[in-house]
Amino acid sequence: MKRFVIERDIPAIGKMPPKDLSTAAATSNEALAKLAPKVQWEHSYVTADKTFCIYLADSEDDVIAHSKLSGFPANKITEVTGMIDPTTAK
Repeated sequence: MKRFVIERDIPAIGKMPPKDLSTAAATSNEALAKLAPKVQWEHSYVTADKTFCIYLADSEDDVIAHSKLSGFPANKITEVTGMIDPTTAK
């Protein structure tokens, strides 16, 4: 599977209470169940007005299918081509 970063513009998501974030995660999980095993959600970073979601998927089209099923925007989808971290310097 390929790894993707999905940028979602969601105004004021950073101010959402935990209950609303839990509901959003449940909605995403329902869509993922319909697409399994072609799409997997690893985690998301929440900022003031966006989320940056890390997904594993067979293709970008599968990420778009999740977006349509869940109702969450996928404003920018970027395939990850590699990873580096502090140990890369050694």
